[in-house]
Order: sequence, then C-alpha cells, then structure tokens
Amino acid sequence: MSDLPASPPPAPPAAPPPDAHYLDPGRHHPVHPRPGLTLLVGTRKGAWFLRADRAREQWSLDGPVFLGNVVHHAVLDPRDGQTLLLAARAGHLGPTVFRSQDGGHGFVEAARPPAFPKAREGERARSVDQVFWLTPGHPSEPESWYAGTSPEGLFKSDDGGDHWESVEGWNAHPSYWDWTEDPDEQGTPDGSPLHSVRIDPRDKSHMYLATSGGGVFESTDQGKGWAPLNEGVEANFLPDPYPETGQDTHCLDLHPLAPDVLYQQNHCGIYRLERPARRWTRIGDNMPKDVGDIGFPIGLHPRDPATAWVFPMDGTDVWPRTSPGGRPAVYRTRDGGKSWERGDRGLPPEQAWLTVKRQCMAVDAKDPVGVYFATTNGEVWGSRDEGESWRCLARHLPHVYSIEAVEFPE
Repeated sequence: MSDLPASPPPAPPAAPPPDAHYLDPGRHHPVHPRPGLTLLVGTRKGAWFLRADRAREQWSLDGPVFLGNVVHHAVLDPRDGQTLLLAARAGHLGPTVFRSQDGGHGFVEAARPPAFPKAREGERARSVDQVFWLTPGHPSEPESWYAGTSPEGLFKSDDGGDHWESVEGWNAHPSYWDWTEDPDEQGTPDGSPLHSVRIDPRDKSHMYLATSGGGVFESTDQGKGWAPLNEGVEANFLPDPYPETGQDTHCLDLHPLAPDVLYQQNHCGIYRLERPARRWTRIGDNMPKDVGDIGFPIGLHPRDPATAWVFPMDGTDVWPRTSPGGRPAVYRTRDGGKSWERGDRGLPPEQAWLTVKRQCMAVDAKDPVGVYFATTNGEVWGSRDEGESWRCLARHLPHVYSIEAVEFPE
C-alpha cells in the first residue's frame, strides 16, 4: 500500500464570464482557421467557411457555426486578419453580434448588442429586429466597427464589437422619420435595412450609408450629421419619380483606391457617381434592353475603378427577382458602365431561376480577380478569370444571405 497521499480530484472547467453567451456545442462544428482565401457564407440556418487552395481550383466547406440561426453578415477584420464578427438573429438571444478573435474557432456574444435607446415620453419607440450589416471602421481606429439594422438604425462599437452605441447623428436626426420607412409598414421579409456603410479610406469622418427606404446619405463629420445624396436616381414607384429621398438603394460601394468613385445597384437601375459631383448617372441604361439593369448586388474590381460586376434579375411589374428568362449571367463593365459584357459560360443555359441578394456578391484580390455570387437556393458560384467562366463551388446550403471573400494571413 502506497504511503503517497491520494491525488486531488481534477479541477472543474473554468466557468465563462457571467455576461458571455457561448455557442451551444451541439450547434457549432469547430472551425480550424487556415491561411488563404476563404468565402464567409452567411445563411438562413448558420454560417459556413468555403476555403480555396492556392490555385482556387479545389474548395472545401468548413462549419457550420450557429446552425439553425440566421446569419445576415459575416465579416473578417482586415486590420488584424483574425477578428471575425457575425450579425445574427440567434434563437432566444434575438438580434445580436457574435465575435471571434481566433479566426472563427470560438465565438462570444457582444456584451451589449445594437439597441435603440428607450423612447422618451411622446417619442415613437423602435426596437432592433435584425442586425443586418457590419463594416470595420477606419484603419486609424483599429477597434471600431459599424452596424446597420432593420429598422434603419446605425450603431458603432469602439471595443472590437463587444459594446455597441447608437449613432445619434443618424438615429435621432430630425429628419429620421422622413428618411426611413415606418417599421409597421415595411414590405420586405426582414424589414427595411440600413446597409452599405462605407468609410472613405482617406478620412474617417467621411462616410456613406444606404437604406431601402431613403436612398444614399453622406456624412462629413463621422456620423454627427447626414445629408441625402440621391440626385438623378429614379424612384418610379413614388408620385415624384426623382425625390430628394425615398429611393430604394439595394447596394452601394466606393472604390478602395479611388474613393471618389461610387457605384450603386438600385431598385430602379445601376448608377455611378464621381465626386465632388452630386448627380448620379444611370449606367444601367447601357445594359441589353431584354435583360435590364435591375438587381441587388454589385462587385468592384479591387484595382480598376472602371470595372464592376452585377447580377441582373427580372424587374418587370410583378418583380420576379429571378434570372431573366431563367438564363442567369453576370455582366461586367470595364469602362465605367459605358458598355457591358455577358458572362455565362459554365452557368445553367436555361430553367435556372436564380435569386441573388444584395450581400451575395464578392471579389477577391487575386490576379486575375476572382468573382463570386451565392443564391437563395443554397449555391455558391465562382469565377477565377474575372467573370469569363463560372463553376459551382458549393451546393445544398441553406438560403444564402451574404458572402465575403477574405484572406486569412499566413
């Protein structure tokens, strides 16, 4: 018999902080971050990581995370290459933001998710229904993030996405209720979102955003004040077809190397603007008339401000929102919208009624550029030759809400 003392029992695992919400292990397949190109895929039933080899020839799916929960947007912070934020509607937690600081291996819920301030007496009450959009802040503010919600709210975090504050310059603007849709009358399934938050890389105070009820807005003081930027953009569903506000912007982007060049895909066409001008030009008028220029996403070439891609959908009176004639294609311009080229090699030639949402097109930074889109029937398509040819990279996923092409560092 040994005279050694008995070994103490093993220590129980450390309890998580009381204000942290961790993933239910039964709903989370551990993700093992790997360097290289990855598509972050947000869906109606969770998020997946679609990873490429160096040649972008072989692709593999990793995940899911948050299986069964809505993930509207998944974004990697380009400033550190490791922090990953997910905009989610997570079961009993409701609309929230989850954060990973290890490339997606583990997630923690934000300690204070985006939420409108409590309404004062006599004010109209609002509550966040969906956290819809995420944008990393300016490089000079490495912990800052912006979030757009439905109803149309703007929120900012200054601690990496853990605590979110209302941007009162927008949410409490005197014209807010004139610029936005009534939360009780929003016609889209997920409400009318604030989206496409874009920050001028030259100036953290210069910002743009878009909404589905008001169009495009600009701030030059980091969100303290806002002004409409919709001149020349049609709203053919209103009595005045060219109002100051009321347009339905589906997607807005500015070119990273030429931030005075802006593009938008609108409910009423494709537009381009070169600042300091304020009047948009409808470059979609140059699309084939039997295809039209109605759609949701737009993708910009990372090095050439004159090159962009769109996925047109049927915009007739009943708004089918599917590939025109069941023949999907991505159209590319290489001259700022003066002309467009059809790219459909590898796509189904007929009876393919695809729908692609506003956050479901992405481009990588490779040479040649890779272009990607995802559909509501759970397919992810990719081109590694700038839209000349296409192949399906993943099938049988849930309804896709967003994709982002990111590079995890070596």
